[in-house]
Amino acid sequence: MEPAEALGRARAAAAAVVDPEIPVLSIEDLGVLRDVLLGEDGGVEVVITPTYSGCPAMDAIREDLRAALAGAGFDPVRIRTELAPAWTTEWISEAGRRKLAAFGIAPPRGARAGAVPLVLAVRCPQCGSRNTREVSRFGSTACVSPWVCQECGEPFGHFKDH
Repeated sequence: MEPAEALGRARAAAAAVVDPEIPVLSIEDLGVLRDVLLGEDGGVEVVITPTYSGCPAMDAIREDLRAALAGAGFDPVRIRTELAPAWTTEWISEAGRRKLAAFGIAPPRGARAGAVPLVLAVRCPQCGSRNTREVSRFGSTACVSPWVCQECGEPFGHFKDH
């Protein structure tokens, strides 16, 4: 197999791995997948950046990456975690933002570099109203906070800007 073809297959296999906490997003949609490199030994090195340094989903993502790449015929598989530059919600793809909204999680609006995000209202992914309120800054994952729509009454998650 030609190197370009092998790299394409490896990249596709890695990009298809889903986030275990938000299974409608791939790690590529989320911006966690940074790079896929071919080694001279026929193996693959995958570079990932967690959404935050203590993200508990990273162990599952590493194991899913190993399984996906082994299933695509790559051996060995090396996974390198890079913490700098730090992941930002700016890395979520437009497709990822659409998938979040369709799943019922309001996507982040995108904070400016260095700015502290202050979110006063988030558009409800069910009805589109901005008449919403944050229930708590802390939700089931560190990335999502629970909100409720004052118009339709539906609870929803908001993917925090950071």
